[in-house]
Amino acid sequence: MSQQNQVAIQIPAAALQAITKLIADLQTALAPYVITLSADDRKSLLKMSDKSVAFVTKSLEYTKTNPEFVPAFLSVADMQVDVDAVNTLHPLLHQVQQIADNLDDTVMLSGSEAYTAALLYYNNIKQAQKGNVPNAKTIYDDLSKRYPGRSAASPAPATPANP
Repeated sequence: MSQQNQVAIQIPAAALQAITKLIADLQTALAPYVITLSADDRKSLLKMSDKSVAFVTKSLEYTKTNPEFVPAFLSVADMQVDVDAVNTLHPLLHQVQQIADNLDDTVMLSGSEAYTAALLYYNNIKQAQKGNVPNAKTIYDDLSKRYPGRSAASPAPATPANP
């Protein structure tokens, strides 16, 4: 029985070059309109989610229809710019996120299949070296250094003390 292979993708060099250029063009086109936040910045910000969109939109409407309640330190014009930016960028984010999710899924599946194949080969080499098959020990020794599983140096799990 052969290994199941759900994905077999080979992107031609010309297509990869074209895709890479398109991504670079997209980054260049968006650069003046996007920012980068640090992890700490992201943690400290209030987050506007789907649930709060209606609240923000309705608040903006009220600032225009009832300006007497707008605090002196609040710029309605700046609020409008921010709401417009969210409304403009959100659809773009969804499109790019779909592409990113598809790329992530494809890399994950391809990686899983490659890792499974490597484990099949590794286990076969392991058995071959146990049977003293020529060259198997050299390959096994080399691969076992790189095998991401448990190492012989990992400590044994602690046993709970009796009360």
